[in-house]
Amino acid sequence: MLLSGRFYSHSSEHPNGWGLAIFNKYNTEIIKEEYRADKSELLAERLKRPIKAKTALAHIRLATIGHEEYDNCHPFTSVDNSGRTWTLIHNGTIFESDNIGKYVFLQKGETDSERILLYIVDSINKKSAELRRDLTAEERFGILDEIIINSSPKNKLNLLIYDGEVMYAHSNFRDSLYYRNEKEGITFSTQPLSQSGWENVEFMTLLGYREGEHIFTGTKHNHEYFFDPAAYNPLYMAYSGL
Repeated sequence: MLLSGRFYSHSSEHPNGWGLAIFNKYNTEIIKEEYRADKSELLAERLKRPIKAKTALAHIRLATIGHEEYDNCHPFTSVDNSGRTWTLIHNGTIFESDNIGKYVFLQKGETDSERILLYIVDSINKKSAELRRDLTAEERFGILDEIIINSSPKNKLNLLIYDGEVMYAHSNFRDSLYYRNEKEGITFSTQPLSQSGWENVEFMTLLGYREGEHIFTGTKHNHEYFFDPAAYNPLYMAYSGL
């Protein structure tokens, strides 16, 4: 399976943890560790068994915010007030955001990625309370589209988010999120995992998929992220105790 060996073989470049979320009809399996994936006995043992699921998320971590600890490893999950579980993986960094700062006091770990998820679920809950009902898939997508538009300036937002029904995909860093159509659906990856069939995900636009079918397209926001090494210095200082 593409998700297994070929994906985790890139962990030498992302050595600060790994995670795997497998979604089946009646249960969700999430395992993760704060160790390099290709040296993990736990992961090696799990990959000996077939991964049979309609939806799965895999992540290898290169730490920019937060120490090398279990609670800082992706995927992150949170449950909204309707009982819907949201799961997020993020290859990016938030440098500026007034909206997610308060969640530092609510999160389990230290990462900006976890705070993004808490902000999303909080926004879903507020809209649901306002309407006094659970939100439709289209309404949920609209909320995430607005969050992405407002959060993407000056921030690197390469995200895959699954709400149990819809998979959301977004990238605003050029050539850093790809997809390939499979017989069973669609596979996303931060880099091609084989020689052919991979295309760039539509850029700077939130996309929504249900069971591999593209169902929603968000607003193109034109907030491309450009790598700036100097922007990382305050983050490194904050998490080194300086």
